[in-house]
Amino acid sequence: MLRVTCCLIMAVGLFACQPELPPRVTQIPFVADSGHLAIRCGILIDGLADAPQYDRLVIIREGRFDRITAGGFKPGRDLPLLDLSEHTCLPGLINTHTHLDYLPENANDLSVYYRRTTAETTAIAEQNARENLLTGFTTIRNVGAYFPDVIYDVRDRINAGEIVGPRVRTAGPYLTIPGGGGDLVIPGHDESEIPSAARTGVARGADEFRQKAELAIVGGADVLKVIASGAVFAFGGTPGAPEMTQEEIAAVVDVAHAAGIRVTAHVHSAQSGKDAILAGVDSIEHASFLDDEAIALALEHGVAFSMDIYNGTYTEDVGREQGYPEEFMRKNFETTETQRVVFEKAHVLGIPILFGTDAGVLPHAMGAWQFEIMVERGMTPLAAIKSATSVPAIHMGLQDDIGAIAVGRLGDLIAVRVNPLDDISNLKNIAVVIKGGIIHRYKMDEALE
Repeated sequence: MLRVTCCLIMAVGLFACQPELPPRVTQIPFVADSGHLAIRCGILIDGLADAPQYDRLVIIREGRFDRITAGGFKPGRDLPLLDLSEHTCLPGLINTHTHLDYLPENANDLSVYYRRTTAETTAIAEQNARENLLTGFTTIRNVGAYFPDVIYDVRDRINAGEIVGPRVRTAGPYLTIPGGGGDLVIPGHDESEIPSAARTGVARGADEFRQKAELAIVGGADVLKVIASGAVFAFGGTPGAPEMTQEEIAAVVDVAHAAGIRVTAHVHSAQSGKDAILAGVDSIEHASFLDDEAIALALEHGVAFSMDIYNGTYTEDVGREQGYPEEFMRKNFETTETQRVVFEKAHVLGIPILFGTDAGVLPHAMGAWQFEIMVERGMTPLAAIKSATSVPAIHMGLQDDIGAIAVGRLGDLIAVRVNPLDDISNLKNIAVVIKGGIIHRYKMDEALE
């Protein structure tokens, strides 16, 4: 049970109490990253150390970790005290592969994206953002959207405290060839039906891709994503075949790096992996068919992998019942096990693995389900946790702010009742979520249990 501690201290004949714990955010707007809180942690996994710590007091002031000390230390009586002495505390989690404007059930008819209004898309993105936060993911990287302006708006309103959600880094539009894995071309539908907003990243040739990259950055992208090979959830393409050329990818990389932002590449094919790595991308999504040469090249060039090794199971479990096209189901089957083998090889070699689930292809509330298969495929529980905390924070250049419970970083902390180092599946059941010192999940959210 969670306990709010009220310390009875005799002083001048009166009893002084620790301030009551503030409730979860229930009023909008609120001031983000402004919380003041003391947290007593029974076990602390800080995201950096190679072993947990025990009986720690964590102090958050003005939204940032101010002090981490032995549990016997007494916080000032100006701070509310949250007693998690029977819990394990961890940094807020990071998911590096999400799509806030997606719902998995829409894979049965992608033309829904032709008809959906901006208001409807916004409502979906807001709900998906909330689900990410309440399941422990205090930071996400949204790697592409059909309607990028909606995601920019949601990101900015979260930052302003107007809606509840994680910290969002977004790639804006998919940078993709006509009819490629990021284009909304659907058999039986004329391309004139595709909303213009969904094609803002469609290009052909290095010059056009350079222009589209520049427009995405001006529009508000924090990172860029290229669709280098065919996709599973797209018609006509082949995941094992390239779509963009190395020259086209390099043009995007040049623009992004000149602006100080990173590039990630959607890659299934081995050749696309090599092209993307040699073009200078910072990370690769999926990596399903990478051969040993491509994996070694990634290690040599310091390229990280964000590998969604759970959602193939989700798609296999629900896809036929929900009416997914047979083409999608076939390509999902072809990529699932091969991707997991690449994951095993990459982890053994020491390639940085970034926790990424392709949320939107599976429900956003199921992000933590991937931890189990990462451990099954060779990671220790602690390494899996670091893949969702300090490792992606460093990759994203955000290590001064997120990814660890460390003095000076933003006060993002989650808690579970059972130590995930004993059973990683416990990360499916988050008891407490604190972002910037403000409590967003406390005790139980029945809708998510």
